[in-house]
Amino acid sequence: MTPMGLYVPLITPFDEQGRVAFDALTALAHEVLDAGASGLVALGTTAEPHSLDGAEQARVIDAIAAVCGERRAALLVGAHTIEALRALAERPEITAALCLVPPFLRPGEEAVLAHFARLAEESPVPLVVYHVPYRSGQQLSVGTLRRLAGLPGVVGIKHAVGGIDADTIAFLADVPPGFAVLGGEDAYISPLLALGAHGGVLASAHVATADYAALIAAWRAGDVTQARPLGHQLAVLSAALFAEPNPSVIKAALHASGRIPTPTVRPPLLPATPAATARALRYATELTRTLA
Repeated sequence: MTPMGLYVPLITPFDEQGRVAFDALTALAHEVLDAGASGLVALGTTAEPHSLDGAEQARVIDAIAAVCGERRAALLVGAHTIEALRALAERPEITAALCLVPPFLRPGEEAVLAHFARLAEESPVPLVVYHVPYRSGQQLSVGTLRRLAGLPGVVGIKHAVGGIDADTIAFLADVPPGFAVLGGEDAYISPLLALGAHGGVLASAHVATADYAALIAAWRAGDVTQARPLGHQLAVLSAALFAEPNPSVIKAALHASGRIPTPTVRPPLLPATPAATARALRYATELTRTLA
């Protein structure tokens, strides 16, 4: 299955004692699917997986997989090593694994290709490459992107390069058949869709989920009249939701609307400031009024 449409990389809500609030996580999963998301992402960066122990990570996958199984929705799971990928076996709800380009080491493009070839050979599920060079430190040329797309078992890419660069334009001009490009740079999702992306993995879509789903549908249908103004409005909202390290502002907005029990993030993150929270809530409210 080629992943397309809107995927929401779910946050991990915490309760007043700092434990994972699994009931809130399940409710949030249903809410975004009800609002038009095509699928969910478990243990993406937005889920703070660095702060979850092994048992918590497994239970997070269990909770989200149960919802996706019930709803027949697509599910991506963050897994970056052969060991983590093998642990996804016997989970029929999982559509694909979201695998980060090896961070920090900057191993080179040939090594990245060899790395994903090894992962895909060992993985029980297809792979979606997570390309985010300003975090990983590893640039990938358009030629390498096309070679990645040609690897057996690699079905897509979460493309988050910090904007729209020349390689992005060249790649989207000639995407290999059966390969999905999912935008991962929330504020730039509208122009990426206009260039031909197939959807997005968008943390901002915790808020105004239906509007992000409508944006993707409009660009995919070629409805520029609807897509262009909606894209401008959602870019402003996304910028506000990412004004401080993700997912602090998103969690604050969800808590303010009563959808999760606390706005807590785990170290090394800090909670969103009141100013950033107020700004994000203001833009969300303005968006609702504009589109009403």
